[in-house]
Amino acid sequence: MGLIPTSFTTMISNFLHQCERIDFLSLKLFASVAQSGQLSKAAAQCHLTVSAASRRLSELEKSLGARLLERTPQGMTLTPAGQTALQHSQQLSLGLGQLVNDMQVLAKGMRGQVRLWANMSSLNEHLPEALAGFARQYPDIQVQLEEQLSSDTCQAVVRGQADLGVIVGDVPDTDLVQTPLYTDRLVLVCSQNHPLKSRENALFEDVLAHDFVGLNQGSALLELGLRQAKALGQNWRLRIQVRSFDALCNMVNADMGIGLIPLKACQGNIKAHGLHTLALDDAWAERRFWVISRALPELGPSTKILREYLLKEMRA
Repeated sequence: MGLIPTSFTTMISNFLHQCERIDFLSLKLFASVAQSGQLSKAAAQCHLTVSAASRRLSELEKSLGARLLERTPQGMTLTPAGQTALQHSQQLSLGLGQLVNDMQVLAKGMRGQVRLWANMSSLNEHLPEALAGFARQYPDIQVQLEEQLSSDTCQAVVRGQADLGVIVGDVPDTDLVQTPLYTDRLVLVCSQNHPLKSRENALFEDVLAHDFVGLNQGSALLELGLRQAKALGQNWRLRIQVRSFDALCNMVNADMGIGLIPLKACQGNIKAHGLHTLALDDAWAERRFWVISRALPELGPSTKILREYLLKEMRA
């Protein structure tokens, strides 16, 4: 192995020296100025005098070697370098918050904490049973679970708001690590009074003349249906939209329309309301679920443990 060039070691030394001069209060101040555009307001939020806040911002710009803010009569705005610095400062703040949370957990005698975001379908299928088994096997690891849209979950993992995500459908073109879990099948449901009651299966294009009950804006299932109807050159006639599969099945039972739902997640609701099920013959009716995370070397020990457990218990 050759010797490390002196120029490289000098560069690293200078970089570390710069980092020592950057503190989280200055980053918090910078983020507050970026949000409000007013130095006085940001200084008050950080419990600083205006002169002290101005000095801190100048020192931050000097440490980073770039002008972060443009000072105008109307207020302060971000430069291109400032926009980049803001993204990094937000990530550092999230990391600091996670550090504080982890230390509080350790102080209580617990070993770790994982923030898991998951979509509604997974919470109605395999995830609850898997998490119950995880809690029994790893009682010292706390899982903070949030139900979120798949698209929001992807963004949260990228930004560091969530450690792991369970999503359905296409994964955005990002640097996220995505691993397949299992598939489910979409079906059509109608009431016992609906004309489709006599059918056992159908193509999506065969039923688009009927009114539908759908989920609210932003759901992966809604976006999938809209996309498929558009590909067929037709409109998806959504008579009413609701927030949950339970509400959707209620409305279908009340003859407000037919529904497009995941079979496994809604078996209980289908049975409870006595709905009729039609197999959906389209190829896209089979959906893939994924577990997503940032690059594996970046994951904490507890996050890695939960990820591996979910893959073992839920992967088909």
